[in-house]
Amino acid sequence: MPCLVFLIVLMLFQSCTAQPESIEAASEITVTVVEKYNLLFKQFPDFESDGFDFPVGKPNAEGYYNAQGFGGDKHHLGDDWNGNAGGNNDLGDPIYAVANGIVTEAFDNKGGWGPIVRLVHYHKGKFYESLYAHCNEMLVRAGDPVKRGQKIATIGNIGGRYLAHLHFEIRSVPDMPLGGGYAVDNEGYLDPSVFIKANRPTK
Repeated sequence: MPCLVFLIVLMLFQSCTAQPESIEAASEITVTVVEKYNLLFKQFPDFESDGFDFPVGKPNAEGYYNAQGFGGDKHHLGDDWNGNAGGNNDLGDPIYAVANGIVTEAFDNKGGWGPIVRLVHYHKGKFYESLYAHCNEMLVRAGDPVKRGQKIATIGNIGGRYLAHLHFEIRSVPDMPLGGGYAVDNEGYLDPSVFIKANRPTK
């Protein structure tokens, strides 16, 4: 029943809210996004964030390294998490929700993204989104409330397109276009590791 309530609310808002066509347009939907998710989290008050952990090797990314961090020469918009042993050693490993929140999307986007999961989080009076890409298996669906540390997917390699890894993003504006994982304009994107380290659980 809670998932049904979420989906009804989400459908109502999506019917009157067009997705922006660019990152630059993201700020134009902020008010509507806030209204939508304020209403949603009133339905799920127990799923407000109490802090953030890492999405692999919970809670501190034990056994993993950040193979390609945020920014850099390629203007990467997230972190790429790999198992320490390299190669496809982490294929099928668990991916965890970094914080309490609600699943907004879980689907196979095909192409270079493959299966993705998107969560919205309400943390210290603000909304954030976490995105998990190149999944092998998705264990949640849109509308599911999740808790920090809950297994939501497994690490994939899109049928051998890449070596297995998790592409992980944190966005300061939920519901932006999916994007391409790289962009000079990083408005609306946060450095995931920096953000997590600054917002760890207090207990």
